[in-house]
Amino acid sequence: MRIFSLLLLVLFISSIEAQVIQDDFEGSGTISSWYGDDCIINTNFINPHKQGINASNKVLKYEDRGGKYANVRFDNPINLDMANRNVFVFKIYVSSINLTGNQTSQVSLKLQNVDLAEAWTTQTEIIKPIKIDEWQELTFDFKNDSYINLNSNSLPPNQRNDLNRVVIQINGENNTDHVLAYIDDFYNDSSINEDFTYDKLVWFDEFNDTGAVDNTKWFHQTKFIAGNSWANGEQQHYTNREVNSYTDNGTLKIKAIRESFTDQNVTKQYTSARLNSKFAFKYGRIEVRAKLPSVSGTWPAIWLLGKNINEDGAYWDNQGFGTTGWPWCGEIDIMEPNVAKTEILGTWHWNNGEGYMLNSKSIQANNIDTSQNFHDYVLEWNATSMKIYMDNNLINEMPTVEPFNQEFFILLNVAMGGSLGGNIDSGFNNDTMEIDYIRVYQQGALSVTNDISTSKIKLYPNPVSDRLNVLMENYSNADMELQIIDVSGRLVFKQDYTINNRSLEFNTSFLKQGIYFLSLKFNDGKLSTHKFVKK
Repeated sequence: MRIFSLLLLVLFISSIEAQVIQDDFEGSGTISSWYGDDCIINTNFINPHKQGINASNKVLKYEDRGGKYANVRFDNPINLDMANRNVFVFKIYVSSINLTGNQTSQVSLKLQNVDLAEAWTTQTEIIKPIKIDEWQELTFDFKNDSYINLNSNSLPPNQRNDLNRVVIQINGENNTDHVLAYIDDFYNDSSINEDFTYDKLVWFDEFNDTGAVDNTKWFHQTKFIAGNSWANGEQQHYTNREVNSYTDNGTLKIKAIRESFTDQNVTKQYTSARLNSKFAFKYGRIEVRAKLPSVSGTWPAIWLLGKNINEDGAYWDNQGFGTTGWPWCGEIDIMEPNVAKTEILGTWHWNNGEGYMLNSKSIQANNIDTSQNFHDYVLEWNATSMKIYMDNNLINEMPTVEPFNQEFFILLNVAMGGSLGGNIDSGFNNDTMEIDYIRVYQQGALSVTNDISTSKIKLYPNPVSDRLNVLMENYSNADMELQIIDVSGRLVFKQDYTINNRSLEFNTSFLKQGIYFLSLKFNDGKLSTHKFVKK
């Protein structure tokens, strides 16, 4: 929320740690050696398809005009950390324009050793199918996905330390077909099976009462933080009045109102509310289900600040924790719309001694939809990574760097005007952000895997539409109990199964879209729990 005029810039760190490998093609990625073999590439190309999951401004353009072995690649300065960071993710759009031939629509990611005279001779490769004329995000997991080792004597890729070249090839090789494609948001991550299971509900507000906001959970922040005003050129007073924030019909309402109001010897023409949670936490999953205001000039936000922020009038500063200024305290913006309300942004602000840093990305959103329908705004945050989602769509992610390794608290507010509010509609009277619930989960009992290595049990496809395959390397003929648990901890399915041939196919068609936990309890007493997404 506190972004001054810089929020619309997309900046990223190139030196978070030696093994951070990423490029969003906005000019500040960590990859500087992109190269096209037998094809034409442009790493600073205006995104011609701002739609779906990718509204980024810049992308990499990949144009294969018939090169038999066309590909795009880069060399990493040090060997890839395949033991700990063996997942590669990127978005891709393959255009039907000028597409020739009858090759299978696919993309392969190859890892090679550039120190060899022929870097490809010991390559390892994963191939994924792709769709035409739409953005899709692909994940290449060299620990859990099926891979192809060109040299049969090579070790499994996650056990290798000799790989330092990354190659992306579309629609195969040894052909003269034409392909026009765009690539974006490339990054290298840890193994998917190391995902955290957030199954313990540690704090929540369902807003089921009627009247004033629950003051055991929330504090109204009303004192100016920037002289005689708020930051970013905002034009409202925040009040603790029930007319600006209240619960009714199962939801929290934060209402911005046009009215002349005097406080702290300053008169303003708008009022609203800004709530601080009296709960702070480090790591977990926070879910906020909300409808947003739609009138031009409103600026709603769902966000977090470091508990140690030195900000007179904030709840945790009043409790004696305010030792650090902004942005050194860190800020996580789970939900903010852009001025035009056509995008939802996920943003981090911080300074860990390297200067002010900003990482902001967005996803397209329809103002009518977000104001008339509830959507889920989610942060998943652990010791190694942070991810922001709208519903099940990833908006942004980054590694967990200082100061995002400390406790943060939750803020909810609707500002007026300012950097992301923009010009206030001349006919504005009032508008409301409505919140159905807020829930914070951390790791609980379901997170414990008892003596079963997660690499021995694999789920695919994940996300899943109808049928989820469960492969169990150590169980060829065994009895077990299978449970499906939703993110609120509710048991939605339970049944006993006998495992044959180390596999089980589970029909998920009865499940609604969302995140679930598959818990397997075997007759030998061992338990294993895995997260999956139902599309």
